[in-house]
Amino acid sequence: MSNHKVATGSPVAWHVSTYSSDGGRQCVEAGPFTDGTDRFAVRDSQHRSHGHLTFARPEWTALLAAISQA
Repeated sequence: MSNHKVATGSPVAWHVSTYSSDGGRQCVEAGPFTDGTDRFAVRDSQHRSHGHLTFARPEWTALLAAISQA
């Protein structure tokens, strides 16, 4: 799985989980890139300045499938 850390300036439509009880301050944020590259990003909401991990659509789909089966 390619989970490359990339610059925080990349255009991503970030989403905070609706399961986050504290407004997302201690949550993982995820979202699709808005540049049409069909990639997704994940970051730590407490350390946004540390950057994010990038996943291609097949990797993102596999991750979500594995999580939903857990």
